[in-house]
Amino acid sequence: MSHPDAIAILSALPMPAILIDGDGRITGANAGAEGMFGTALTQRHHVTILRQPALIKTIEDTARDGTRRISRYLNASQQGDTTWRAVVSAVPAPSDIAQILVIFEDITAQTQASQARREFVSNVSHELRTPLTAVLGFVETLRGAARDDPAARDRFLGVIEDEARRMADLVQDLASLSHVEEQGRQRPQGSVNLSTLIADVLASLSPVLDAAGVTIRTALPAGDITVPGEATQLKQVVINLVENAAKYGAAQGEITLRLTPAAPDPQLIVPAVCLSVTDHGDGIPAHAIARLTDRFYRLDSHRSREVGGTGLGLAIVKHILNRHHGRLQIDSVQGQGSTFSAILPAA
Repeated sequence: MSHPDAIAILSALPMPAILIDGDGRITGANAGAEGMFGTALTQRHHVTILRQPALIKTIEDTARDGTRRISRYLNASQQGDTTWRAVVSAVPAPSDIAQILVIFEDITAQTQASQARREFVSNVSHELRTPLTAVLGFVETLRGAARDDPAARDRFLGVIEDEARRMADLVQDLASLSHVEEQGRQRPQGSVNLSTLIADVLASLSPVLDAAGVTIRTALPAGDITVPGEATQLKQVVINLVENAAKYGAAQGEITLRLTPAAPDPQLIVPAVCLSVTDHGDGIPAHAIARLTDRFYRLDSHRSREVGGTGLGLAIVKHILNRHHGRLQIDSVQGQGSTFSAILPAA
């Protein structure tokens, strides 16, 4: 392959690529490679450009025996860290010494998805391990030392029931999250009267809120507020936000639910409806707000488990709102409380 031919092929490649001669110097680089490593690459030794031992060794091995190999290259820039698959191949050259072609494929998305899956499996395993261990331990006790102790038996059965409910809630939330993610790119086609939906949700939650000693105040417009959406999922948004406020921000206290009619939203660039739930709890540290919608993230793990939280509620809310082309906004002041707002495009 002549030098002009090699340069023409490099320029035609959609991915970053460099060509290295027998002396280890770069003889060609396309625009993608210059975007990664900078301009004026030709005639520079590849070691001074790449700087990562694993990839450099792969290039040396391929130069020695001509075998095609694959390595990885990690690139850090102002735009963020990226992961590349480097395909290293020997190509014909006018001389007896083959040139080395290195093509870089961006696999950042695949790498992040794989990491997310591993973390998800690890988190689910951890969440199930604790209640399962408790259940198995109490069953063993009931079959042994507590067999003939009615008081202990009733107490242990109560704990087993609580742990079983916690696992059932987790499985239900996992199913809900999976369902929402599957429908993520399918925009809902129906319309939902939020005024009616909120009334239905509050009626269904009334016994739970009363039992927790939580009072809910509402500030709703006189007329109906309708938005494009799926009623079942938007009902889940309201339930999750109200339950979240009752569990973490308003024990023996008060929460406020507001529904604001359509107004311009700078981020959605369209008129939007705002449904907000405000508590008067301890508030959330600023550094933690961005992570609240991460799966299984808990600001206070011990308290979350005490009140039966699965760590998935706000993740489900975020995905539902994304599907409805809306967004979740969280505002909080420590010591004063928090407001969680579901902002949806108006009909």
